Amino acid sequence: MKVTWRLADGREITGEVANGLNMMEAAVANNVPHVIGECGGNLSCATCHVYVDEAWREKTGEVGDFEDDMLDVAEAERLPQSRLSCQITASPELDGLVLIVPEP
Repeated sequence: MKVTWRLADGREITGEVANGLNMMEAAVANNVPHVIGECGGNLSCATCHVYVDEAWREKTGEVGDFEDDMLDVAEAERLPQSRLSCQITASPELDGLVLIVPEP
């Protein structure tokens, strides 16, 4: 599947993502700036914070309780479409997913 990350400066990075990989791992593999994933996807940091494009919000699922707590400490402003990219897993239904990377 393909995922596109939109950066604050207007650039876009599109990459192939294997089914089952989380979007934080995919962003790191595709050298997406400002998606760090310091905790490796263990929900103990918010360094993989992204905004889900409106067209994809329903398909990416609901924010879990631990994710909700971690989004409160994200460096960039928390918005209704905020997610931790480590909590979004690649699947065929998400082919074409667009994520916006906030400036820290």
